[in-house]
Amino acid sequence: MDTIDLKYIQKCRFVVASGIFDGYDIPHQPSNISHRSQKLFCFLMVVDEVSLDFVQKNASVKIDSAGGKWVGIWRLIRVHRLPFDEPRRNGKIPKILTHRLFPEAWYSIWIDGKMELIVDPLLILERYLWRGKNTFAVAAHKHHRSIYEEGDAIKRRKRYARPLVDLQMKLYYYEGMEPWSPKKKMPSDVPEGAVLIREHTTMTDLFSCLWFNEVNLFTPRDQISFGYVVHRLGGALKFFMFPNCEYNSLFILHGHTREHSSKVEWAKTTDEIVKKGLKESRGGLGLWTPYPADLSSVEVPAVKRTSPAG
Repeated sequence: MDTIDLKYIQKCRFVVASGIFDGYDIPHQPSNISHRSQKLFCFLMVVDEVSLDFVQKNASVKIDSAGGKWVGIWRLIRVHRLPFDEPRRNGKIPKILTHRLFPEAWYSIWIDGKMELIVDPLLILERYLWRGKNTFAVAAHKHHRSIYEEGDAIKRRKRYARPLVDLQMKLYYYEGMEPWSPKKKMPSDVPEGAVLIREHTTMTDLFSCLWFNEVNLFTPRDQISFGYVVHRLGGALKFFMFPNCEYNSLFILHGHTREHSSKVEWAKTTDEIVKKGLKESRGGLGLWTPYPADLSSVEVPAVKRTSPAG
């Protein structure tokens, strides 16, 4: 981060965070924000160089006396030297590792760059954390409960290379990740990952780091790995998964400025990825590392497609 931004975030205890990478979105201004929340919360929009240039050309950016850049209520936090060559994967850093980027924060609400917040953030913390004494809250997915349903939808919608999604699901199934059933304690293994509500406790920070490890090692589709990490923790993480209908009442969803352009998302075979040079150089390396077991005979559970939209 720039020095002026590092200095600014030192005072941030309550954070609403978002991010834009590779110019896929423009900042959407929150509404219904109380005067108390305007004083209490830092609204931090993490952007890379490409996105900052895009925002400056398509929105009104003001510079304060200290040199900080603002779009409305959002403070733009420019980041340099990104670790991955895939924008989706870079975007997972502020999303999942919010406590690492903003270490002074006690509470954070993450919203994807395509979202417009329409509820006061203090009310969100009260409803989803404080009222039930929770430290982590996330909405259940609208269509899917099993990670294998989510993986099938990712392949159909070409959101990442099909053979690599298959491999990740095979790994998880081999390591004991069963499809969701009513016997499980949580309503779904798949979250609506565009919104994360957290108190930054030791356990939620640990979960976030373990979750990011999976995103770093395998595909950047974090909705697949969320349920797996919860499974491996064996109930150590206590969190509130609220109904999807409530999620839809908190935000307005906007479209991206353009479709994601990563060529690896369209790859149908491993040979195609290798021959066309689509393999990521600094992410997803676990997908190319020999696994200490033969996965060729592993068959992931069959999926019944319950919704055309999913």
